[in-house]
Amino acid sequence: METPGDPLEHTELTFLLGMSFQLVLSEFVRRLDAAGYADLRPMHGLVFQVLHGSGATSSELAEELGVTKQAAGQIIDDLEKRGYVERRPHPAGGRRKLVVLTDKALRHLSVAGRILHELEAQLAKQLHELGLQLPRAELAAVIRTLAGDTVPPLRPVW
Repeated sequence: METPGDPLEHTELTFLLGMSFQLVLSEFVRRLDAAGYADLRPMHGLVFQVLHGSGATSSELAEELGVTKQAAGQIIDDLEKRGYVERRPHPAGGRRKLVVLTDKALRHLSVAGRILHELEAQLAKQLHELGLQLPRAELAAVIRTLAGDTVPPLRPVW
């Protein structure tokens, strides 16, 4: 007699990927909240990733996130009020402003990076105990198969 496997093994791939993403993200957010960053949401992390380094204009941010320029402006206004970003004159001049991360945002990114690596290590250990690995190579192959050489940006799920 055959023992039935986990019913999740027969669930559609999109649901499995979505559930996995939600569970990992929820645990990540819970740990970030506990570390003192309850004022930020996952979408803010995506903003920080776009701005990390040399910054971006609000139009560039909107394009990267797949939101309207108005929505990007509102996000920037909110993060500026909370001290995570600041607007500076654009190096090319004109009326454009360059939005850059503040030291407060860089500290958040450092903490978030540490927490994310700890979470991944914990998952890897738990999977290893089951004789499994984190499916990083498999997920990368799915992305490459569907996207080719141009990896799309990770965008907020609204």
